[in-house]
Amino acid sequence: TVSWFPSFALYHPLPDFDSTCSDFLFKFLVIGSAGTGKSCLLHQFIENKFKQDSNHTIGVEFGSRVVNVGGKTVKLQIWDTAGQERFRSVTRSYYRGAAGALLVYDITSRETYNSLAAWLTDARTLASPNIVVILCGNKKDLDPEREVTFLEASRFAQENELMFLETSALTGENVEEAFLKCARTILNKIDSGELDPERMGSGIQYGDASLRQLRQPRSAQAVAPQPCGC
Repeated sequence: TVSWFPSFALYHPLPDFDSTCSDFLFKFLVIGSAGTGKSCLLHQFIENKFKQDSNHTIGVEFGSRVVNVGGKTVKLQIWDTAGQERFRSVTRSYYRGAAGALLVYDITSRETYNSLAAWLTDARTLASPNIVVILCGNKKDLDPEREVTFLEASRFAQENELMFLETSALTGENVEEAFLKCARTILNKIDSGELDPERMGSGIQYGDASLRQLRQPRSAQAVAPQPCGC
């Protein structure tokens, strides 16, 4: 199940989407410098094809897709933010309450790689220190033009506690895996208690009410009255 809202303007926020058809709803971001292929990654994930006529995003674009992760049905609400500096002050308002993010750079552009630290700081400051981030080195299909090695990007990911994949929005290589890997990590953190869907701004919502009841602490559950012994 997919929804797609291309070239969506920042100034007209979408209404809340019904998540009752899924076990969970996760809010995702796609962030990184302009020209790294963020919109093409989102389009490939939603439409399963390459976006031929891709221009710089103005404000944000939005897409959603329901996926199966670890036996759970998860609806991903994905906000693709503009990478141009002139939009940064506005797009930052969309970071709030994000559970996961794809942090994208272009393997053929050293400049986009050098700006990763600033994008990561924004995500962890404005969204949540616990946001789950996967680093995506996009345009893997242009390997002969590479300016950033796999090894140095892996080292950056390790130093900043990020997952890491190289992707190609053109061929689709590792695109679905990037989104699913991020969602799988969030689910694992929910199961371990590291992430609490009930916390305001977690970027996570229950779709199935029974899951919420199962995760209530024992002290919050009603205790059957004991018969009087007198």
